[in-house]
Amino acid sequence: MRKISYHELRKMWFDFYQAHQHCVIPSASLVPENDGSVLFTTAGMQPLVPFLLGEKHPSGKRLCDIQKCVRTGDIDEVGDESHLTFFEMMGNWSLGDYFKKEKVAWSYDFLTNPQYLGLEKDRIAVTAFEGDEVAPRDTEVAQYWQEVGIPENRIWFLPKSENWWQLATGTGPCGPDSEMFYDTGKAPCSPECNPSCSCGKYIEIGNDVYMQYVIHEKGGKAMPAKQRNVDTGMGLERLLCFINGYKNVYESEAFAPAIKIVAEDCGLKYEDWTKSFRVLVEHTRTATMILSDGVLPSPNGQGYVLRRLIRRAVREANGLGCSRDVYVKLIQFYRDFFKGIYQIDESVTKNYLDEVDKFSKTIELGKKEFWKIMGSSVRLKDYFKVKDNKFPGDKAFMLYETYGYPIELTQELVKEQGFEVDMAGFEVARKKHSELSHTASAGMFKGGLADTSNETAHLHTATHLLLAGLKKLLGSGVHQKGSNITPERLRFDFNCDHKLTPEEIQFLEKFVNDAIQRKIPVTMKEMSLKEAQAMGAEGSFANKYGEMVKVYQMGDVSMEICGGPHAQNTGDLVSFKIVKEESSSAGVRRIKAVIKK
Repeated sequence: MRKISYHELRKMWFDFYQAHQHCVIPSASLVPENDGSVLFTTAGMQPLVPFLLGEKHPSGKRLCDIQKCVRTGDIDEVGDESHLTFFEMMGNWSLGDYFKKEKVAWSYDFLTNPQYLGLEKDRIAVTAFEGDEVAPRDTEVAQYWQEVGIPENRIWFLPKSENWWQLATGTGPCGPDSEMFYDTGKAPCSPECNPSCSCGKYIEIGNDVYMQYVIHEKGGKAMPAKQRNVDTGMGLERLLCFINGYKNVYESEAFAPAIKIVAEDCGLKYEDWTKSFRVLVEHTRTATMILSDGVLPSPNGQGYVLRRLIRRAVREANGLGCSRDVYVKLIQFYRDFFKGIYQIDESVTKNYLDEVDKFSKTIELGKKEFWKIMGSSVRLKDYFKVKDNKFPGDKAFMLYETYGYPIELTQELVKEQGFEVDMAGFEVARKKHSELSHTASAGMFKGGLADTSNETAHLHTATHLLLAGLKKLLGSGVHQKGSNITPERLRFDFNCDHKLTPEEIQFLEKFVNDAIQRKIPVTMKEMSLKEAQAMGAEGSFANKYGEMVKVYQMGDVSMEICGGPHAQNTGDLVSFKIVKEESSSAGVRRIKAVIKK
């Protein structure tokens, strides 16, 4: 295999699919637009939800992108050979256009053609859905793999757990997938060894999902879908690591120079502090990308995840003895690395350092809290009824998680008092918290496809009216800073320097309800981004769909560039009520509202 750089791989991906009449679209924001099922964009298909369900995309039926994603469900695993919280997903899409025959041929060509990845043909192995009572065996895709040159003995039919895609709800669009693997040449682990093994013989390098069915009720049979889609996913970092023969992702150009920056700053050897180096660099990289999409550290939602990432990075930096300047250098590295791909402005560094400084004060608070818990040695023994002079592990973990107080410092302070931390209890508390966090993440990240019910469409429409009202009330400088919609309510963030008064809230409710009472038709037109901007369309997410966009208009009230589901008429909303107005982060306010169904 030949060496391929990060930027070469990106260009190669786009060049290949442009040659097959795909339109390259830019990555959507890490903050999902009007999707209440997730905190961050966690998969390449999320931003394309409406179009996978039948809506027309302004750039056509064949699309190609590299989508930035964030997942934190396995955050404690970061620092091993492969886990990352920020990653990029290479994707291409057929929205009711070509299907299995074309996709199999193109996937094989991209993998084996010397002009592209140039992998050895006799080492490619693939899998297909074996079939069950819900849907039949996917012999069609297996036939196409044989036609391009994959022999029958390198095609495995595997069960739904391995080769089927559907929503966690068990209903909606679904279908078989076909995964591509590279045979490393290792000996089989057993006579049953196949690509689903974890023995290391087979490395997954790509996945084609064929959304050809729909399940109308839970437990029901898969029925043919009106629109058949293809969704391809290849992890850029994982593929880059594999193609270049790296042992882990941190050897690639996306991390190695950043690790060198840390080594120079702290004067330590990477080999002696491997995990700390990796966590510091990886978390700073992720925080940089989240900050660049407008999220600020806060006690909840996306802001809480961001705060946790920065504080975990700071703990590692402090442990390594790094200077405050190490964050500036790392952010500058990624600003240069992603130049021309993602926009990372100077405010990212400022906002990151603000959180670093706040965390330093928080550590002092943690020390004070420690002494509240500690009291005197007599109080410690009597109050907690501890044996063997051990400081309670759950309290040590509380200091770590709530205040960010490093366990090493707690151990030092406790030791000075003649005690030791109950580390077994600490690990029990940490494991319990990790399980709860993982469960919560699974709940937030299970979606894949956003809710597209009438309730969501109506609430989405209400956010347009709310923003129009905010502009009328506070001026044209007001813009959307975030939106989260579930079938029950909308949550809308906007820039504002003060808490809204009861009179201002009353004005907004009246503005939206007046628009509802007028029963204004909601119209949509496709046009170029320049045309939309010239018309004065609001475009908080204007970079999402490339040169061609959709503009939704509600009479003389609202005109926005958008891609989500909408009501057909403002009258469908019935009535609008603000239930809460609060601070989201510095300079950003949040409104929660409901509509009468």
